[in-house]
Amino acid sequence: MRFTTIFFDLDDTLYPPSAGLWQAIKERMNLYMRDHMDIPENEIPTLREKYFREYGTTMRGLQANHNIDSDEFLAFVHDLPLKEYLTPNPTLRSVIASLPTRNLIFTNADIHHARRVLTALELGDLFDTIVDVNAVAPYCKPMPKSFEIAMTIAGESDPSKCVMIDDITRTTRAAKEAGLFSVLAHNAYVNGDADAHLTDWRELGNILENQNGLK
Repeated sequence: MRFTTIFFDLDDTLYPPSAGLWQAIKERMNLYMRDHMDIPENEIPTLREKYFREYGTTMRGLQANHNIDSDEFLAFVHDLPLKEYLTPNPTLRSVIASLPTRNLIFTNADIHHARRVLTALELGDLFDTIVDVNAVAPYCKPMPKSFEIAMTIAGESDPSKCVMIDDITRTTRAAKEAGLFSVLAHNAYVNGDADAHLTDWRELGNILENQNGLK
């Protein structure tokens, strides 16, 4: 296998979207914008979508346009009882543990949330490093610079030796364009979205060994 480093996204990738956690986080974002920033409730969905599209994350848009305290924002939106949403997946653990690669988390959340999620999923010991949104500031996925920084943190200079596994198509497309081998997890695949499509974690080993990219 030519790959030496794998970046795993966190939310809605290491656990299924059906868990409902990411939806709960988005609802907390809405509450923060309404109660802490006095933004009219009916304007929040449009504003969040605008910031997500233009800045990569809602938080980056709020930082740029409203000068929010990012630590306060992240602490608020991630203040959720994770064990009510997340269940350890022994199959996923076995798959990741079997990989001969250097494995890192690469998330647009912060390291505190990432650690809590990994603990709830019983995966914390399987990742060398967490590359969080603060580590790549002022960038975030899917910005090309964020992949450069993540690779530097991983000690990797050759993107062709790296894999990005993510549930968001614009991230897998950006990773592919940056030279990484991109794997779209869970979501429906459309031509060009990624190099490969993963619906069952047991498929990962074969995808990486055979590089069965979707063309």
